[in-house]
Amino acid sequence: MASRPVIGVCTALERAQWSVWDQRAALLPTNYLDAVRRAGGMALMLAPDPALVAAPDEALDLIDGLMLVGGADIDPSTYGAALDPATVDPVPERDAFELALVRRAIERGIPVLGICRGMQLLNVAFGGTLHQHLPERFGHHDHLKARGSFDGADHEVRLTPGSLAARAAGEELHGTKSHHHQGVDRVGEGLTVTGVATIDGLTEALEIPGEQFVLGVQWHPEADERSRVIGGLVDAARAHRDAAAAARA
Repeated sequence: MASRPVIGVCTALERAQWSVWDQRAALLPTNYLDAVRRAGGMALMLAPDPALVAAPDEALDLIDGLMLVGGADIDPSTYGAALDPATVDPVPERDAFELALVRRAIERGIPVLGICRGMQLLNVAFGGTLHQHLPERFGHHDHLKARGSFDGADHEVRLTPGSLAARAAGEELHGTKSHHHQGVDRVGEGLTVTGVATIDGLTEALEIPGEQFVLGVQWHPEADERSRVIGGLVDAARAHRDAAAAARA
């Protein structure tokens, strides 16, 4: 039986408590890992490593696909903005690590999926910018109703027909689980908007046109067991692995 495609999943760096310990930890909610496994992949957690900022291939050689996940707000200095009081606890070393990985992964043709913060980071990697607090822009809190919960923040995203986002989601009007207070402002060069929130027009899906699997979604497919989006990444990673193996043969 063929081995599972390996999906590198970037971890957060946060203060955490477990057992008798209270210290900084590289961590990841298990629903991301569960979603990769359900789709037939194997998840490999990638913790920020300063050496990999300069040499990301050392990690990328181990994986068939890359997933950037949710977490702390991105340091606005990465997109040339001043720190807004609403931007909470950025982690610059995580930002630098993930920016290096995603840029090089795309250069190498490795499939990439960015989820929530991960989509925002994908946009920043291409020179885009972010709204640092959506209520200041749109005048409502419908993208994040309760911290630590998806309750009350479900809404629909309209996806461009025929786009990678629509194919991955399996539909053009997609119900989502939302938990974010920041979002895409100026779209990065080379990225195309293929999904917008029906409630206010906020960009909620980004991709690179063409055959390569590079997709960012603002919602949380890992929190929805019916979602096909992470499965799309795993399928693309399998195809990428098999094509690379055939080219070496």
